[in-house]
Amino acid sequence: MLQYLFMGIVLGLSAGFAPGPLLTLVISETMQHDIKSGVRVALAPVVTDAPIIVLTLLVLAKLAHFHSILAFLSCVGSFFVFYLGWETLRKGRPDVREPRLEATSLRKGVLVNFLSPHPYLFWLTVGGPAVTQASKSDLLAPVAFIGSFYILLVGSKILLAILVGRCRSFMSGRIYVFIMRILGLLLWGLAAKLLLDGLRLSGTLVR
Repeated sequence: MLQYLFMGIVLGLSAGFAPGPLLTLVISETMQHDIKSGVRVALAPVVTDAPIIVLTLLVLAKLAHFHSILAFLSCVGSFFVFYLGWETLRKGRPDVREPRLEATSLRKGVLVNFLSPHPYLFWLTVGGPAVTQASKSDLLAPVAFIGSFYILLVGSKILLAILVGRCRSFMSGRIYVFIMRILGLLLWGLAAKLLLDGLRLSGTLVR
């Protein structure tokens, strides 16, 4: 269970801190209105991801006996996580100047997150297979993975909303960049693990 807890923590933190449409929206709402507005946008994944998770798990349940397909998804997931790590290392500081976005709310945050391809790709290639594998080892492992992922995903964005509201220099400072560098390297480590899992499922690599 601990490995899935750790995986959820790393992926949640990385997704929460990584520059992207939803983070931009959190910053925009916080700067144009107040911290509470940014927090409402940060909660968007809790609303949008539930049906995506359910649909993904239903699809993967049908494919549970097709190890070659699961192996392929695990390998694709490893490349996706590697890409996320590379993006995390490359992007660095987000733009904290006054954004050109219109005043928004939780509804806008839900729309942005729902239309983004990342949640679908993540749960199909990374999150879904991880929950499937976790359920085979421990009943609490899937709960630990999903719970830690969303607590850190939403929690980190809420923390950033508070920091932007009170001290926006944090977003352009060295501490933020250092955190992103560490998370990027951790994502590459997870990508390597997912690739190994995929090769084992395919029979290419013996345990």
